[in-house]
Amino acid sequence: MTDTGWQEIRETVATLYGQIGDAMPPRKTVRRTPVRSDLVWFSADGPQPGSAVVHVHGGGMVAGSVDLFAPFVADHVARSGVPFLSVEHPRAPEARGTAPAEAVFAALTWLHAHAAELGVDPARIGLFGHSSGAGLAAGAAILARDRGVPVARQILIYPMLDDRTTAPDPHLAPVATWTYANNAVGWEALLGGDEADPVAAPARLADASGLPPAYIEVGELDIFRDKDVAYAAKLWRAGVSAELHVHPGLTHGFDHALPDAEVTRRVLADRVRVLRSL
Repeated sequence: MTDTGWQEIRETVATLYGQIGDAMPPRKTVRRTPVRSDLVWFSADGPQPGSAVVHVHGGGMVAGSVDLFAPFVADHVARSGVPFLSVEHPRAPEARGTAPAEAVFAALTWLHAHAAELGVDPARIGLFGHSSGAGLAAGAAILARDRGVPVARQILIYPMLDDRTTAPDPHLAPVATWTYANNAVGWEALLGGDEADPVAAPARLADASGLPPAYIEVGELDIFRDKDVAYAAKLWRAGVSAELHVHPGLTHGFDHALPDAEVTRRVLADRVRVLRSL
């Protein structure tokens, strides 16, 4: 991905993920149902498990969409049987600060309000996000804690958590698929130079007590690695359970770039295990 402004990042993500999605086999047993202008319900045929997650797409805060991530959502639903509510959250720079995370929280409250008609146990609802979407899911988990809305688990896939990820690591920068320069563009688009609220940049959270249990995974060659490990440690110090995986030799978005690799199959098996634990 080129180190340019948010417009080019958005266009590049749309092109790349459109191509990846087109190459994935369709999941014909998964139904896609729009339930609101910004919410899409993905569910598998057959008996429903009673659990569900709110899914937040990635895109460095400035890109991505429900449509672009739909093939990955459908794949997780087909593998696990757990339905996903995918949210079309506003992107930066059109939305700034905590607005995207607030949109994810609004999706969570919508799911709680409609749980009975969807066959979902409100005590078994999780938050699931990829990359920047995982950062927004973590931000929504903070809002849920502070506002008394139950969340069973936060599932954070190589989460984008800290606007201070700016100093290039010489071991990571040459192999980074999501670069330090792109990261700076994404955070600048979201924050506009303002001080980051912990809901927008969860790594800045001072008190992690009371947050839902977490599953966190990241590649060893991802520029988010150290911040993600630190966030897991912050949860542990606050008495919050966190399952952390750092996958050797892997970069950001490895599962999308290497969908048929043995390591991706192992990672997907872990995600399915955690989803089914809901």
